[in-house]
Amino acid sequence: MTVTAPLVFFEWTHRWEEDQPVSTALWWTVGAAPVLAAALTAGRRRLSAGAVALVLVALSLAVFRWVIPLSGTAPWSTVVVAAGGLTVGGVVVGHRLRARRPRRGGFVVGAVVAVLGALLAQGTVGLGAEDSTVGGGPGPLYGGVGPVATPGPLELPAAGRYAIYAVGFAAHDPDCEVAGGSPVRRVTVPPADYGGDYASYAWVASFEVPRAGTFAFSCRTAAAEEESFVVGDVPEIRGAVASLIHWPLAAILLLGALPGLLVLADATRRRTRSPTGVSRVR
Repeated sequence: MTVTAPLVFFEWTHRWEEDQPVSTALWWTVGAAPVLAAALTAGRRRLSAGAVALVLVALSLAVFRWVIPLSGTAPWSTVVVAAGGLTVGGVVVGHRLRARRPRRGGFVVGAVVAVLGALLAQGTVGLGAEDSTVGGGPGPLYGGVGPVATPGPLELPAAGRYAIYAVGFAAHDPDCEVAGGSPVRRVTVPPADYGGDYASYAWVASFEVPRAGTFAFSCRTAAAEEESFVVGDVPEIRGAVASLIHWPLAAILLLGALPGLLVLADATRRRTRSPTGVSRVR
């Protein structure tokens, strides 16, 4: 949630063409650090809870540094010191709040976190890719199909890779073809909200051509006559999220569910090692 919450909150509270700055996103992690540390410490009997909290906070900061490097700058040293200090404070509070955790609490929490993580993973990757895009737009357009696009064949200036953008509310999984080009490769998690006040674009697929020239372009969807698709340059996306948007959907969902699955694995391990768990096995 320290990664997903700032992206979703910014999406809901700002204009669609604005990008989330890294400076505001990081303070969500700082604010969550003491709560996370207190919750972990209150629910565990080991002193390792504080170390686990520090690791999770560090991972959240690392995501915004290398995986989803958002626009703008941030006082990283101040953020790290603040997050570390608040985490230690949360551990102290957690020791005072410590109570016996329900035996099945770990299983319930793990299951809920796994399901929520899987549900939020796709949106998190998409929003992260949008806000990590350099320029925030499709750049020059070379043609397309539909009522909004310029009619006629594509006039591509050079060999290489190009992007197909869905315009407005057009489908994000069109069946497109480029005569003389490579097979069209769909983007698993299409980054959207590119463009300006005139139109919004979503990067839905890409293809390659061996040379500059004129190419026939077509897209088929359930509402082909009402939807528009245009061809432009491939957006430049910073960080590892540029690769994540092309991962198989199952892998992205598994990545989102991973924290919850780790909680379930830890709860299972502790359950089998406890005296109650051993007696039940017997």
